[in-house]
Amino acid sequence: MADQSIPEARTPETALNAGVSENSSPEEGVSRRRLLGTAGATGLVLGAAGGAVGYAARPAEATPLASLGTGQSMFHGKHQPGITQGLQARGHLVAFDLAAGSGREEAAALLRRWSETARRLMAGEAAKQDDTDVARDAGPSSLTLTFGFGHSFFGRTGLEKQRPVALDPLPDFSSDQLDKSRSNGDLWVQIGADDALVAFHALRAIQKDAGSAARIRWQMNGFNRSPGATAQPMTARNLMGQMDGTRNPKPTESDFDQRIFVPASGSKDPAWMANGSYAVVRRIRMLLDDWEQLSVKEQEDVVGRRKSNGAPLSGGTETTEMDLEKTDTQGNLIVPINAHARISRPDQNGGAAMLRRPFSYHDGFDTDGVPDAGLLFVCWQADPLRAFVPVQRKLDRGDALSKFIRHEASGLFAVPGGAAEGEYVGQRLLEG
Repeated sequence: MADQSIPEARTPETALNAGVSENSSPEEGVSRRRLLGTAGATGLVLGAAGGAVGYAARPAEATPLASLGTGQSMFHGKHQPGITQGLQARGHLVAFDLAAGSGREEAAALLRRWSETARRLMAGEAAKQDDTDVARDAGPSSLTLTFGFGHSFFGRTGLEKQRPVALDPLPDFSSDQLDKSRSNGDLWVQIGADDALVAFHALRAIQKDAGSAARIRWQMNGFNRSPGATAQPMTARNLMGQMDGTRNPKPTESDFDQRIFVPASGSKDPAWMANGSYAVVRRIRMLLDDWEQLSVKEQEDVVGRRKSNGAPLSGGTETTEMDLEKTDTQGNLIVPINAHARISRPDQNGGAAMLRRPFSYHDGFDTDGVPDAGLLFVCWQADPLRAFVPVQRKLDRGDALSKFIRHEASGLFAVPGGAAEGEYVGQRLLEG
């Protein structure tokens, strides 16, 4: 859990009014947006304002909960949705393996189906085939669907020569206790929304679309605080009660695209990855019973930040630069040498940075009442070998937080750029 944050509010680009289409054809199914009428129209302005201050950290009126359904993200674009958008209240991560006998042709047909389903559902429309009506009464609710390819996908489809070098398997880390059955996969889908039923509706539609071409390898469910639940947009908290990261790269920074997205030219990546990104997915269990035995002061020393407001122990506010050299009257470092926030800082890792966009999870309790809960860590970068890997290696060697977490599943996926109008995701790979 690196010391980087993602705003939980929508951005102006994605908090678009879903609108009302009075001319929808019967062939396109019933539009969920039409059922909303104009009741949430005022939510657009508030949602856009909330997104704008998500990065600026200045007070703003929170988005009214009644307007959450009107938020809409665009399917078509330079990048796939679900990467730069703010945290979403509900998420599903699911990996598929191609079925025996399925190859490049079947994979292409599947991505066509998935892309069409994603386009329709993100617009607040019904699925094209056998819609379940689970989300009939809801708006788009900022739904996003994001698709990626695992290392094994290229061998199964005869596309080994198109496999990116950056997709080489992640190295082993000493703290890993990975369940291989819940790791990796040929195909990966990330689903996020601000309404649980809308998110489930998309998950069910994607699973049904897979048909006989692919089978589910693993699936995980996550959540975050809902936009509008706090007086103003602020950094989310994780299940340890800590503000989870404060130094996420921001789209307003001049080198943001360079850090997060594969360039359209001049890259060692294959051409089909232009404007794409790489997602590292880790299921990180939090040992909450052990963590909650610590005093607040001890928890803050582990993290390196105040639990109340996310400010560095060296002083200031959440956005104040951490003073790594500051000492107390006895000459001891204010921010401990093994504090998580110190070790994971980009300037302590050769500038390595990732865009973190996680979900919390809770999968119940064991027979002793121990919670199976933690973080579905998802981070985005242009090159995981220059971002995630060096930071995780450093954390692996001496992060104070390591005693209280357990890495139980892992995956790395190549996520191509967004689909243009008339295209499906991955078309340039599968038909190139």
